[in-house]
This record gives sequence, structure tokens and C-alpha cells, in this order.
Amino acid sequence: MYNLTMYYVYIIQSQKDKSFYTGFTKNLKQRIKEHNWHLSKYSKSKAPFKIDWYCAFKDKKKALDFEKYLKSGSGFAFSRKRLV
Repeated sequence: MYNLTMYYVYIIQSQKDKSFYTGFTKNLKQRIKEHNWHLSKYSKSKAPFKIDWYCAFKDKKKALDFEKYLKSGSGFAFSRKRLV
């Protein structure tokens, strides 16, 4: 049996103040809705958002590791220079 679950690392941008947020989810469409519906702590004052970049992973650990990297100093610089 194949595992069809995908894990997403994403970068969204606030249309209100142009700030970026990097996150992880199994359901990208639902997670963006949660950000835009103010159901996420970060999004309460920054919605609406648009997706600037996302990547799908088969492996949860790899996705979480990449999200962690993008939130680090060098990963933040990489994402702003190469991804958004």
C-alpha cells in the first residue's frame, strides 16, 4: 500500500503589512483558510494572506526539518533571496 499523505512547507505573505510567515501542514488549502479566517494566532492582525511559495514532501521529518531551516538565520536569508 502506498502512503499518499503529503506534507507542505509554505510561505505566505500578509497583504496588510507585507510580512511573511513560514509554516508546515498536511492540508495546505485548509491551513491558508485558517490563516485568513483569523483562526491562527499569527494571522489575527495580519490577514488576508496569499501563498508566495510552497513545497510538498513525502516524508514528514524532512518537511519539518526544512521548515525549521527556513526559520533559522541562514534559511531565512535563503528563502527571501531564492523563494519569495
